[in-house]
Amino acid sequence: MAAGGSSHLSFVKSDFYERQWERFQVKRPARITAVDVGLRKTFTRSCHVVDISRGGAGLVMDGLHGLPPHYYLTIIGLSNRIGCAEVYRQGERVGVKFIQPISELLLSEIIHSDFRNAADKHRN
Repeated sequence: MAAGGSSHLSFVKSDFYERQWERFQVKRPARITAVDVGLRKTFTRSCHVVDISRGGAGLVMDGLHGLPPHYYLTIIGLSNRIGCAEVYRQGERVGVKFIQPISELLLSEIIHSDFRNAADKHRN
């Protein structure tokens, strides 16, 4: 046993215990808006939100080259711009932490609009 009577398992990190908010799987088209290093111009890139919580999201996008570590996320169909700080890059996937947690109401709107979009596609 490790010191203090705890086992080695007490030192194993798990996303289940480390995450502050519940994460939801979604598939929402979005775009990011960033300012270039010289603060002279902005640029946008298309992406998809694949999971989201009040504190962050997982994004999938092509061409991560030149992408700065901070940007705004706008989910298509919603007017909110969410400030993001990049946490990791892995292939085409980017994990971001929101500068400020989003409200329960906005999170609910994102999740429910994802279900409505899926239902509409299924009917057609």
